[in-house]
Amino acid sequence: MTPLLESTSRGSATRIVLVGRDRAGCWVALEQGGFFGGLFVDRAHALKYALLENGGHPESIIEVTREIELEFRISS
Repeated sequence: MTPLLESTSRGSATRIVLVGRDRAGCWVALEQGGFFGGLFVDRAHALKYALLENGGHPESIIEVTREIELEFRISS
């Protein structure tokens, strides 16, 4: 599944990515600072996206038990 929000900047620093479910039960992968994220139908796809976006650092992916929400911000 294609993420709804793509990364606009991929720096060399390792990014912390949170993976969990939103209130509707969809899987969410969200960079800690909100730089990128996506909605997914299953955990495997969310984890694969998180690993791809953080430069292949599984130790920087945190699976959370609380609900997380993907928010859209439009900057002008």
